[in-house]
Amino acid sequence: MIRLRASRKTEVAEDVSPRGFDDFELRLGDLMRGERATMGKSLLDVQRELRIKANYIAAIENCDPSAFDTPGFIAGYVRSYARYLGMDPDRAFEGFCAESGFSLAHGMSPGASVVRKSEPLARGEGHDPFAAPATPFVPETDSFLDRIEPRAIGSLFVLALLIGGIGYGGYTVLNEVQRVQFAPVENTPDVLADLDPLQPATSTPVTRDAASMGEDGQGPDMAAGVFNPPSDALDRLYRPQALDVPVMVARDAPISTLDPSSVGAFAAVPRDEVADATARAVAAAMGNSGTETPMPQVVEGPAPELQMVAVRPAWVRVRAADGTVIFEGIMESGDRWAVPATEEPPTLRVGESGAIYFAVNGQHYGPAGPRGSVTSNLPLATASLTQTFSPADPQRDGDLAKVVAELQTSASQ
Repeated sequence: MIRLRASRKTEVAEDVSPRGFDDFELRLGDLMRGERATMGKSLLDVQRELRIKANYIAAIENCDPSAFDTPGFIAGYVRSYARYLGMDPDRAFEGFCAESGFSLAHGMSPGASVVRKSEPLARGEGHDPFAAPATPFVPETDSFLDRIEPRAIGSLFVLALLIGGIGYGGYTVLNEVQRVQFAPVENTPDVLADLDPLQPATSTPVTRDAASMGEDGQGPDMAAGVFNPPSDALDRLYRPQALDVPVMVARDAPISTLDPSSVGAFAAVPRDEVADATARAVAAAMGNSGTETPMPQVVEGPAPELQMVAVRPAWVRVRAADGTVIFEGIMESGDRWAVPATEEPPTLRVGESGAIYFAVNGQHYGPAGPRGSVTSNLPLATASLTQTFSPADPQRDGDLAKVVAELQTSASQ
């Protein structure tokens, strides 16, 4: 029996060894997405903070330079995004160029200009979810018709009707106010331009005698060309109009018709005596009765005049009852100051009391105090001063005698 020896194929076992983090190829997009996820930022958050479109951020993470409209701005976008993530901008741009094959172009070269896309991409092919407005996470803008509310349309319609009604009513009232209506009259008015000023006022012929006619057969008034209206025309024009005189009916007619000489207590008294009694009563009321009747006094007589007299220099200050200063100064020898008559007497403060006297109707009282002393709050009332001070003796004060003598001398002159 022939046994077939089956050949065994020895399979080489693959060397399966544990692999570490460094064994995998780490790309730039993975690093950037990891840093962005660590910061908890979405593409829209980065777009709002960096002012870079979300599709540009996605293109940087995918190392796709074809998504940019202007290749010259790619370096700035990559460096700005790397700086935002806390990465080295230069190393991030080098990794972007190494993975995408992008290289910097000269500013004047065609590669640095704006990339113009010939045909727009179909919605199914190459659709960019960040550039399209109908993305699931970007709210779509409402249309114009969606923003219009039916209630607003009804309100606008009612407002338009109201404004139109008010305008039409005002227009109708204005036309009615300005409308002029003509009514037929009995006498048709003549046009003044059709009247001849030289034609006589009356159409009836007027006969004139030969003496009043001129050589040419016309009167002197017609020859002069003067229009003479008829005599009764001016009479009618300047005739005073008749006025309707109102009929006056006295309300006290029964009283006004009474005669005192025939009715009442004076009926038996002759008219002459009544007239004489009335005349005497009127004369007595007017003060012409012949005898002088003393007039009753109804007001108080004028207050006696009060003056301050200085015989030597002295400082004085006079205050009113409300505290205001009405006089303040230094009175020299011979000076006088009339105290005003007020309801409440003013008060006096004097530095040299022995130099101030008070004159009441020519009689001197005082002095205000001992010589060399200060007097305060002295009321300047006539009754109070005459009761407080005794009449002054000019023999005791030579300065007072001198002032009185000068006053008498000036009065005699």
